[in-house]
Amino acid sequence: MKNMHLSGWLLRGFLVATVSWGGFADAAEPEVKKESAPAVAASPVVAPPQELVARVNGVAIDAVELRRVKKVMMRGEEVPVDQQAAIAKQAVEQLVSAELLYQAAAKLEVKDLDKKVDASVAQGKARFKDEEEFKNTIKGMEMNEKDLREYTRREVMISHFVDVTFVPKAVVPEADIRSFYDKNLDKFKLPETVKASHILIGLDSKASGEEKKKALEKAEKLRKELAGGADFAALAKDNSTCPSSQQGGDLGFFGRGQMVEPFEKAAFALKPGEISSVVETQFGFHIIKLVEKKTAETTDYKDVKEKIEGYLKGQKINDAVQQFIAETKKTAKIEILLK
Repeated sequence: MKNMHLSGWLLRGFLVATVSWGGFADAAEPEVKKESAPAVAASPVVAPPQELVARVNGVAIDAVELRRVKKVMMRGEEVPVDQQAAIAKQAVEQLVSAELLYQAAAKLEVKDLDKKVDASVAQGKARFKDEEEFKNTIKGMEMNEKDLREYTRREVMISHFVDVTFVPKAVVPEADIRSFYDKNLDKFKLPETVKASHILIGLDSKASGEEKKKALEKAEKLRKELAGGADFAALAKDNSTCPSSQQGGDLGFFGRGQMVEPFEKAAFALKPGEISSVVETQFGFHIIKLVEKKTAETTDYKDVKEKIEGYLKGQKINDAVQQFIAETKKTAKIEILLK
């Protein structure tokens, strides 16, 4: 069950999530957590008229912010020339919407604002492997640390606004949670899985007939040792050419479609505790031991109730924020200057 996300069109300040959380590839839609506001921010920047793309109630939005939003939207991909104008228009709409959110948020006091900004910036920087990577990332977004702090400050303010204004009203009756579960049982089905260990006598794809014969003989010899009571994990550590040998051949749980067909067929045919005959795949010769089998089942309602509630609550918050922006636009003075 995936968590609910606010739609990307909403955000001017989803850029702060982009930069703070380690790169814009993962920041297309900031997450609405169960009891917290969406991560959004706005940063009205005064710029020469030729660089402005919009004004919202007299507050300028400049071209650098447009470029940042477009980078996030495109995720580093090339956009065909005939689609660039539409992308730019959509980006400006996001910037305008988030500026309206910020202007509303600025009317509320946020307790310990500076401390919250410090904590958010520190948390974001911690996700980078080092200072150089952090600085290169924000530089790629045409930002410096001062810009980032300003975006973060506005993010915190908007998050507070959403928490205070919309989150308390986003109540989900249990009947709605149960109804969602009953109508979407396919989303809560867990497939059949098995936990297995194996010993692999690996073969190169260009192995000669003689090499293949020797590998098979070794595998057969190990299989006989296992039949005689030898310890599977010990033999795997000493003989298997798979990296799993370090864990005694343990492959963990896997479902159908995750292993090559001959291996999967043999593994799923075993009963817990059973050891297969030698199985050939393109990787070589395997001896498989089934450790545990979990049959396909549907997750109980009680185990997913909280996640469903969070998802439905996120939808309500999303809808409320979108409605607020739509209503605010009716009385706002919005000038689109993008050419």
